[in-house]
Amino acid sequence: MRKTRMAATVLAGALALGSLGAAAAASASGASSGSMPAHMEGRSAAAQAFHDSMRRLWENHVAWTRLYIVSAAASLPDQQVTAARLLENQTAIGNAIKPFYGDAAGNQLTSLLRDHILTAAAMIEDAKAGDTAKFNRDNRHWHANANRIAAFLHQANPANWPLADMRDMMKTHLDLTLTEAVDRLQGHFFRDVRDYRPIETEILKMADMLSSGIEAQFPDRF
Repeated sequence: MRKTRMAATVLAGALALGSLGAAAAASASGASSGSMPAHMEGRSAAAQAFHDSMRRLWENHVAWTRLYIVSAAASLPDQQVTAARLLENQTAIGNAIKPFYGDAAGNQLTSLLRDHILTAAAMIEDAKAGDTAKFNRDNRHWHANANRIAAFLHQANPANWPLADMRDMMKTHLDLTLTEAVDRLQGHFFRDVRDYRPIETEILKMADMLSSGIEAQFPDRF
């Protein structure tokens, strides 16, 4: 019980310092997650398949992240195997861009995403241990890594993935994930479950932005 209170205090402190903006959650929850935008209508079968596969990859990203948060918060025996499955997803996302940007770029994206996941995992352990100083260091690294992911994407496709948009997209993802972790560790389970809706909505919007950008950059491939 004492460790749970310490974890909640550390994570709640991150929120109070502005690591999370409520506006981000509201913005993400207002986006459409299920309907097809007008510009997607009439697309080729190859483009539609790519769009759908990108959505599956990123929805798996947030789904396995959630499962890991649940396991790690309670130190469940499946924590490590869940972490391994979550890391497999980062490899799959990197592999998905290799046909367009090459093996080196795909491996780089995987490396950045693994850092994103492993740092988030470290932050949960920091919070559980009540180590505010280490949590703050890892939180800064987590956000710096998000900016590196944004820069990587922008450099790969500057015409369709503006740097400001990529950074905003990544920050929203971090903010929403942190809210989810805080509510889980504080035992606010109703809010914790509710948190997943904007997370899912935002990640599908992100997946669509990425697939649409690749389709626009490589029209002959679709």
